[in-house]
Order: sequence, then C-alpha cells, then structure tokens
Amino acid sequence: MRRLEFGWFLPTAGDTTAYGLVGAQVAPSLEMFDRVVAAAEAAGFEYMLVPVQTACWEAWVSSALMVGRSKSIRMLVAARPSYINPVLLAKMIATFDQLSGGRICVNLIAGQSEDENASEGIKWAKEQRYEIMDEEVSILKALWTARAPVDFDGKFHQLKGAQIRPHPLQRPYPKFYLGGGSKQAWEISAKHSDVHLFWGDTYDRIRANMAEIRAMAARHDREHAIGFGMRLQIICRQTETEAWAFAHELVSHASEAQKAFVKKHFATSEANRRVRELAAIGETIEPHLWTGITAVRPGAGIAIVGTPQQCADTLQNYIDLGCHSFCMSGYLHDEEAERFGRWVMPIVRERNRERMLAA
Repeated sequence: MRRLEFGWFLPTAGDTTAYGLVGAQVAPSLEMFDRVVAAAEAAGFEYMLVPVQTACWEAWVSSALMVGRSKSIRMLVAARPSYINPVLLAKMIATFDQLSGGRICVNLIAGQSEDENASEGIKWAKEQRYEIMDEEVSILKALWTARAPVDFDGKFHQLKGAQIRPHPLQRPYPKFYLGGGSKQAWEISAKHSDVHLFWGDTYDRIRANMAEIRAMAARHDREHAIGFGMRLQIICRQTETEAWAFAHELVSHASEAQKAFVKKHFATSEANRRVRELAAIGETIEPHLWTGITAVRPGAGIAIVGTPQQCADTLQNYIDLGCHSFCMSGYLHDEEAERFGRWVMPIVRERNRERMLAA
C-alpha cells in the first residue's frame, strides 16, 4: 500500500486571479514565495513543484533558498537533459540532499516547447532529449550508489573514472518524478521514475494509461516499483456557485493572442496536445473536472472545481484508481493552499487513514 502524498506549486513566474488582467497579477518576489511555501507547509503539503520555463525564476537557486526559509517541505526540481553536466548535476543534487536533510526530489522534464529549447541553445530534438535523459538518469543513479569510480560509454555521454562527494542522504537516492505524455516519456518513466505524474484526464483514460505503463515497467522488473500521481489545478470554494464563478473569471480576460501563443508554442508536446483534445470535448471531462485553464497556460491545466466535498470526491476517484501522489496548484497559490488544507485535506485524510499513515 503506497502512502498518499500531496505536493503544491511555487509560481516563480508570478501569480494571478485573472489571466490577462493587469490589476490581477502578482509579481514574483521573495515575499510571495515565502507566503506560498508557508501556506503549503501549514496545509500539509509534503513537496513543492518548482517550474523551469523561460518566464520563471531560476529553479535551483529558488529551491535552495526556500528550503533554507522553510521547515519540512521537499523541493521537486527539474533535471532537464543536456542543461547541466550529469556529474555536476549528481553532485548538486547530493549536496542539496545532504544540506537540506533529505528535502529534494527530481522532476524529469524534456521540455514542452521547441521554440523555448531553441532560444536557450538546446540543439537536440525531443526524441534525442529523452535518449539523453535516459543516459543522464543512469549516470546519476550510478554515481549516487557506486563506491568506486564510474565509467560510462553512451551515445551522448562518456565518463572515465567519475566519482562524486558527497553521496545523497536519501537512500538509495532521491525520488524521481516524470510527467510526460508521449510513449517515449512513458518508457523513461517505466525504467526510472518513482512516480509518473499524469495531467488531468478522464478516469477511463488514466486507468488504461496506468496499465500500459505498468506493463512497460515490468520489462525492467519495476512493475511494483513505479507509482502514479496526478498533476491538477484546484478551485475550491464553500459553494459550487462561488467556485465556478471564480473559475470563469480566471480565464475570461485572456486575449486571443495569449491563447494563440499557448497553442502555437507548445504544439509539439504530447501532454499539451492531450489537454487541448480534452478541452475540445467540452468544459468538463468528468463531473467537476474543468478544461478552461488549458487555453490560457501551458502544462497541466485541468482543474478540479467545486465545494470541499466535491473536490475531495474527485481526488478520491483518482485514489481509487491507484494514484497516490497529487501535485496541486490554485489561485492565488497561498490562499488556495490554505483553503485546501482547511477544507479538503481533512476529508481526504479521514477517508484514507491507512494510506496517509502507511510507511
């Protein structure tokens, strides 16, 4: 039985209560980051997803600072293929792990936007980036577990006698998360991830995807090692009318130019393609699962919308399918985290006492 865990999101590109409305924007700042992290910890969230798009503040520096300014929350930070030499990356993560007391986990991201990758000098196509990711994660794991120098002869990386200090505090190493939607991403997840994070989708689709990834993992003798989670937005209010009113206000001011930018610049991402496909189905894909945010922001835009009971019911549906990790976000991020901790978390905990306490 896998222990349930909940993560929140650090909006390092800024926060908002209405996309496209200047007066509703909250600029990124240390003060805002402090509010969000403090609210997430108080609400019972265990990890914090730190984004890495061009508009975001640098994730490793932000994460290190926020670990030092918080008490318990772990940082989920991206390891992006070919951005950092894997030996240096292994040393960075291990050092972070030791200095933070084990408060780091690793998010595997190949990149959602080809335009963004090109702008940052990444010359590899997505298929190659996943090949590089496979090599780099293999190198990280080897360096973290070896007690002798490591040799590696790959297509993209060659090492002769590599070694690092320190080794990670977490054993055998920090957890890996991956949220890609392509079959190639699933293969990497099946081979390396502790948690495959799906973006919001229909219950039938999630059930089928889990079965397929488990079958892939079985080929690596990891059928029981890989876990599953959901990356979701949430809009929780005391009444359903209030929740839906806020949801519609959140996206009603976005310009057609902003929507076109999201559609164009993230068109090659399989996960983004899927959320656009879901949005074409209609406003909701299941009761209280709303597609509206997908038009105005890239990434996981499917949102749970409703009362505390309705939000908890929706999460429970995914728990009953076999998901154990929930990476959430909402607007404003400090206020929504507080609402989640006060209204939704107690319901989920009461329904899943053994899952919340499992080792």
